[in-house]
Amino acid sequence: MQDLDQYQEYAQEAIKWVWNFAPKLVSALIIAIVGLWVIKLIKRVLRKFFLKKDYDPTLEKFSSDLINWSLKIILFVVIITQLGVQTTSLVAIIGAAGLAIGLALQGSLANFAGGVLILLLKPFRVGDFIKAQGQEGTVKEISIFTTKLTTFGNQLAVIPNGKLSNETILNYTTEGIRRENITWGIAYGDDIKLAKEILLNLVNEQETVIKDEDKLPMIVLAELGDSSVNLSLRYWCSIDDFWSLRFYILEEGKRRIEEAGITIPYPQRDIHIHSSENK
Repeated sequence: MQDLDQYQEYAQEAIKWVWNFAPKLVSALIIAIVGLWVIKLIKRVLRKFFLKKDYDPTLEKFSSDLINWSLKIILFVVIITQLGVQTTSLVAIIGAAGLAIGLALQGSLANFAGGVLILLLKPFRVGDFIKAQGQEGTVKEISIFTTKLTTFGNQLAVIPNGKLSNETILNYTTEGIRRENITWGIAYGDDIKLAKEILLNLVNEQETVIKDEDKLPMIVLAELGDSSVNLSLRYWCSIDDFWSLRFYILEEGKRRIEEAGITIPYPQRDIHIHSSENK
């Protein structure tokens, strides 16, 4: 009989607890439904905003994901608080967990921060040809933690964003045009004026060479080397024409110079041996 009374007491307490907790549960469900709807609406507005402003796709995805997860975390905290969990305790738990995760993932956090800086400052975009961290290639993908390059040999180079954002980045694409500087060595006894005329005429014949007033092709005597007189041939062209133009000028320039009787010397040394007679 005593056990039955005790069970009835437990049942009454349970019913009382459910009755008191039900309004909190219902309000939490309502907050969750409305909150998720509002987050979905904000995502739609952000998507339209990014499309209208024509932002970088990588920055668009990162910003949308960051805002989405931030809003969901805030919504979770509001729901937990509505259910009766103390906010101070929850904040302390989140803070301790954040500190532990931060210490364990220092490198990843540095890469994350580097990725944010790259996306905001935009030193390069997808499709640009860059040189960084000893690698050269076309940017294939910019993610939060790493940047992927397709090298000239079609290899995939993955560079951590932490190092990438703190070192020198050479972007060959961003200006649209590029200046080339080819060094030609001729023998000391050859005609410098004739060599300059041959090479400069070759460059001026090319339609893809830029011939604006401030970007005219030129050739100068750059150095009196140990084995040769070094001429510097300089011209401007678009990024798309750079390599094909360089290869053609190197091959055709060598052919024309040799036809004119001008020598392209190679490094050499004259060794003189003196013999002495024993006395």
